[in-house]
Amino acid sequence: MDPSDHPCRPNLLRAAGSFAGLAALLFLAAGTVRWAGGWVFLLEIAIGGLLTEAWLAKHDPALLAERRTSRGQAGWDRVITSMMPLLWLAWLPLMALDAARYQTSFVPGSVQCAGALMIAASFIIVYRTYRENSYAAPVVKIQRERGHAAVTTGPYAYVRHPIYAGGLLTYVGTPLLLGSWYGLAIVPVMAALLGLRSMMEERMLTAELDGYADYLARVRYRLVPMVW
Repeated sequence: MDPSDHPCRPNLLRAAGSFAGLAALLFLAAGTVRWAGGWVFLLEIAIGGLLTEAWLAKHDPALLAERRTSRGQAGWDRVITSMMPLLWLAWLPLMALDAARYQTSFVPGSVQCAGALMIAASFIIVYRTYRENSYAAPVVKIQRERGHAAVTTGPYAYVRHPIYAGGLLTYVGTPLLLGSWYGLAIVPVMAALLGLRSMMEERMLTAELDGYADYLARVRYRLVPMVW
C-alpha cells in the first residue's frame, strides 16, 4: 500500500490543520506562546478528536462517513449550525485577549484544572453516545436509508441530547481552563443556541421518527439531568 493512501492519513492531516488553525487563533490574540492553559486546551481537543475518529473508523465507519457530510440537513438547522462556529471563532480570541494578553481575569489554578476535567468528560460523553447511537449525525435529519430508529439506551436514558450535554460541558470548561471570566459570560448565549436546536430537533423527530414521541414521554430532561 502506498503510504499516502493509508486511511489514517486524511484524519491526521485534518487534525494537524485544525490544530494549527486553533493555535494561530489563540496565540496570535494572546501575543505569546507562554500560555499553559492554551496549550492544554489545544492538546485536549486534538487528542480527544483523534481518539474519537480512530474509534469510529474502527467500530462504526458508517457513522464516521455520516459525520463528514451535511447532506439532507434541515434549513433551520443550517442557520443555527452556521452561527455556532462563527460565535466559537470570535469567542476563542476574546478569551486569549482577556486571559493572556491583558490578563484582566484571574482564575485560580484549581478552577482551571476543573475546566480541563470538564472538557475530558465531554469527550467521554460523546464517545458513549457514539457507541450507543449510530445515527448521531452532526446535522439534524432523518436517516431513512440507514434504518433510522429512536435510541433510548445508554446516555439517552438520562438526557435526550447527550452530545449537546457534552458540548455544554466543553462550553463551560473552556473559559475556565483558559482562565477567562469574560469568556464564561458568553456561555449562556452558546447554551441558548444549543437549547433552541434541541427543541427544534425534538419537534422534527416527533413528527417524522417512529417511537420518538414515546421516548420524550419517558425521558424528561434535554441537556442536564434534574435541571432541564
